[in-house]
Amino acid sequence: MDPVWAALYLCIFIASAALLYNHVAKRTPYRYSSLPPGNDNIRLLRLIPNEDETAAIKCQLFNYSLEPGRGTHLYEALSYVWGNPNETVPIFINEHVLLVTASLHAALLHLRDRSFERIIWVDAICINQADNEEKGYQIQSMGKIYGQATRVIVWLGKAEDDSDQALEAIRSAAEAESTNVSNNTQKAVLALLQRSWFERTWVLQEIASARRVLIMCGPAEINGYAFCSGLNRLKLSYRAYPGLQGLIRSVTYLIRGAIFRPKYGVSSAGGVSLGELIDMYHTREATIRHDKVYALLGMSSDDPSTAGLAPNYNVPWRKLLQQLVEFLLCKQVFVETWDEREIAMIKSKGCVIGQVSMVKSDSARYDRQQVNISFKNTPRSLECQRKWGAEWSLQASAKSIRQGDLVCLLQGASKPTIIRACKDHFAVIMIAVTLQRGARTGSRYVERQESLASMKSFPQASTRLHFLLVWSWEKSAVNLRDRAGYETSIEVDTVVPEYSRTASDKATRLYDVALVLEDSEEYEEARRRLQEATGGYNGTSTKEHPHKLAGMDILGLIYKRNKQWEEAKNVFLQVIQTRKRVQGHDHPDTLSSIANLASTYVDQGSLGARELDMMQDLVNRVRDNVRVTEEEVVRVAGSFGNEMLTLLLGLKRDNVHVTEKVVKAAAGNWRNGKGVMTLLLDRRGNDVQITEEAITEEVVKAAAGNRESGKGVMTLLLDRKGNNVQITEEVVKAAAGNEGNGKGVMTLLLDRRGNNVQITEEVVHAAAGNEGNGKGVITLLLDRKGNNVQITEETVVQITKSFDKEVMTLLLDRRGDDVQVTEEVVKAAAGNQENGIGVMTLLFDRGGNDVQITEEVVKEAAGNWWNGKEVMTLLLDRGGNDVQITEEVVKAATGNRGSGKGVMTLLLDRRGNDVQITKERIMESRSEDREGRDLFPEWALRPC
Repeated sequence: MDPVWAALYLCIFIASAALLYNHVAKRTPYRYSSLPPGNDNIRLLRLIPNEDETAAIKCQLFNYSLEPGRGTHLYEALSYVWGNPNETVPIFINEHVLLVTASLHAALLHLRDRSFERIIWVDAICINQADNEEKGYQIQSMGKIYGQATRVIVWLGKAEDDSDQALEAIRSAAEAESTNVSNNTQKAVLALLQRSWFERTWVLQEIASARRVLIMCGPAEINGYAFCSGLNRLKLSYRAYPGLQGLIRSVTYLIRGAIFRPKYGVSSAGGVSLGELIDMYHTREATIRHDKVYALLGMSSDDPSTAGLAPNYNVPWRKLLQQLVEFLLCKQVFVETWDEREIAMIKSKGCVIGQVSMVKSDSARYDRQQVNISFKNTPRSLECQRKWGAEWSLQASAKSIRQGDLVCLLQGASKPTIIRACKDHFAVIMIAVTLQRGARTGSRYVERQESLASMKSFPQASTRLHFLLVWSWEKSAVNLRDRAGYETSIEVDTVVPEYSRTASDKATRLYDVALVLEDSEEYEEARRRLQEATGGYNGTSTKEHPHKLAGMDILGLIYKRNKQWEEAKNVFLQVIQTRKRVQGHDHPDTLSSIANLASTYVDQGSLGARELDMMQDLVNRVRDNVRVTEEEVVRVAGSFGNEMLTLLLGLKRDNVHVTEKVVKAAAGNWRNGKGVMTLLLDRRGNDVQITEEAITEEVVKAAAGNRESGKGVMTLLLDRKGNNVQITEEVVKAAAGNEGNGKGVMTLLLDRRGNNVQITEEVVHAAAGNEGNGKGVITLLLDRKGNNVQITEETVVQITKSFDKEVMTLLLDRRGDDVQVTEEVVKAAAGNQENGIGVMTLLFDRGGNDVQITEEVVKEAAGNWWNGKEVMTLLLDRGGNDVQITEEVVKAATGNRGSGKGVMTLLLDRRGNDVQITKERIMESRSEDREGRDLFPEWALRPC
């Protein structure tokens, strides 16, 4: 515009304004008259035409009845943003002055026709804003007012930031003329979409009821459906404007639906509950906070009057928000609100039924999202899963549902709530989840809402969790990318500084959150909160706080799951000690903590499936305060350390009986025998009675045969029970056969009770069969009690067959005169698998010609798996031609899978003429070989 003309226009505008001011100053303010009674009565505005675009706005107000059944009415309804209430411009109604905002004044200027009157409904003018009572019931008719208008005009504001270019681009895209726009045009479109109208709450109800929509921005205008279609085709990038796309889609979804709404009857989003609408739109703006609720009532399927939510601006905001929470959940919850905050603190008991495992938007409908739920393995959760399935169709929500969010049922509530864990509280994501089910009614397919059964019928155990919920409608200053980490670390004091509490209250909050997380199997997050909470309790009373004890139990369980055994045991022991002092030994909570500790001991051990089941039964018996079976006590005494037995002995005396079998098991406990036995002996005369008869031969045998702790247990018994410990032949046999600790136990018996140790044939036999410790035992016996060893042929045979040259030398040195080298003894030496050559050499050296080499001896040598060739060589060297190589000898050699080939080669080389190999022997040997190998290769078949 030419500068001269601009200056001239400015002067004219100032002069006109001055004249208008003088004119207005002489006029009296407009006074509203009351509307006729009845909910259908409204006021309409008649906008007087004027050819002068700068002329003052003149209009008339008149009463009008929205009679039912007439379809649309011949008026237009204006949807706009009020703007700054301090920036006002006068208009004239019936020659009287009414001040309106500059935003509304600009809209009226653009709506005014040059020749024809225009009938409009405008909230700021048609409702007496000074009369809260009238505002209340007129607001209840808003859905009807916008729904029965010929069309709804959306006023976005004056033309600026290339808004005309933006609307033209949208129109062109709608007509498919062009979807490729320049960067400048795209910026203009995005600037248009960031106008305040798209953020306001009231516009939702206004366009949700509309049958036709016209969008205006300055002088430019576009049909609502075309606006939505064009935006969709432009494929704008919202990356630089987080949250804007969701804001726009929620509006365009409603605008697009206008053309499908019936002409007759009021249509709105009336199939949607108030809770869903609040969840969808609570982040939108409203000049008066009350309108964030009241603006949605006309779209809701709920009756607000039943909950005291009918529009009433005289109700304080904090009271309205409290009533809303109680309506959406139940009156049993505790709610705390504030006048200057759009936030509610909610306390309730409840249970977690599942966790969000996947979220995806519905590509067909903006207002839908598909959410998959992983249900917990509890009766209540499984009941919900059977009824609803694991895939839920939900209304879209202002706060995005995320994987990992929890689904809970609060006590008394009829619908689930979706929450997200923060540090010491939970943020409400969706306060009242309503699942959508499709159903056919006549020829129409409609969706119906269904809700879960009320928590009133839930078992008490289902509601043991305490929830502190924060339901915030306020916008977060945190960037969306950083919000996830921010939410998990934020504390309630940060969100609501008004909610100030003591350090112990903070610890209690942490414990409550941890208990919920543990119940949801979020163990690591629960552990972190529990560890921090532990430091929040100071003083004796708070250390004994039920929340702390319950929380420490959970912390111990988490340590147990992580196999942090020592940490788990320490926590449980602290809790048990406190519970016994405060609640008593037999209190259910005390027994539960004891059972947790017992379970830790069980899990720490390496048990098979059957043993694990048995120990789980024991844990359950402890928890239920019933008698532990003898078999279970035996298992504990024989396999666990004294910690586990200490735990059991600390229970009610009638619940744990210590019998001979228990003491025997303790004596044989190879890992912890001494500790467990010490515990039992220490408890004598106290809670557990162990009679002298309980230290029986069976108990001492078990101690003597204990391969790891035998010496320690036996020392303890001898120290504590003295001569009451009977050292019988069976006890000495057990010590002699002890593969791990035999020499140590036998040394102890000889040192402490040597006169009672009898070395019988059975004892030697036991030592001979002791593969791990036998040589040490027999050497000790021969060295210490050589003269008392019963020397029989069987004794000599066992020593000759099982031990080496060193032991045999000791036997001959100590009792040579009593040792008869019989055929059985020589056979035993020839058949000694590992030490045959050494023992046989010793016998030849000591016995000379008294050693008889019979056919049976040669057979034993031929069949010796490891030493066969060496022993046979010795026999041939010492016996010469007196060694008979019979068919039975050959049979023994050919049947020797270990050294048979070497033996046969030796026999063929040294005594080939005496070796008779028949065809039958070959076939017999081949049939005996399971793998079909040829035991007679060419060397065995060569001619003699």
